Amino acid sequence: MDKRIAILATDGFEEVELTSPKEAMEKEGFNVEIVSLKSGDIKSWDGDNWGKDFKVDKTLDEVSAKDYHALVLPGGVINPDNLRREESALVFVRDFFKQSKPVCAICHAPWTLISADVVEGRTMTSFSSIRKDLENAGALWVDQEVVVDEALVTSRNPDDLPAFNAKVIEEIKEGKHDLQHA
Repeated sequence: MDKRIAILATDGFEEVELTSPKEAMEKEGFNVEIVSLKSGDIKSWDGDNWGKDFKVDKTLDEVSAKDYHALVLPGGVINPDNLRREESALVFVRDFFKQSKPVCAICHAPWTLISADVVEGRTMTSFSSIRKDLENAGALWVDQEVVVDEALVTSRNPDDLPAFNAKVIEEIKEGKHDLQHA
């Protein structure tokens, strides 16, 4: 299946929250690219310490949402906290919603979605510590391993990756969702 997927991440992403979905999507034949704020390598966070470096395929200034069929946002604490402070990242995220394309976020990644102003009225889950952040931004937070609200897929933590990956692939195969909104 000829699908091009962006994984938006920067230093401090939870390693398995990038590698597991990436491997699952590539197994489906999707072309998956790591998009970041800077070129070169970005460093993962692995549990409770720094992990491996990963090569960035494209920088935000080289791409737009129209280049991709879907967006995946890995968590970690540092990664979404940095992304949510970069207007170019927020515009990139918002454009997926405006184009009715699947957006998939796990763990702390919904912080970026909050700053992009795309969570109000959405049913979502996340790592439990950002529940109030989502509720304060107008989302309905639920404690489930994976939640799908139109083309928005969210999960809580790395334990949820099997369910998250399955829903990510399902939503990408379904394609655009008219009710996905910014």
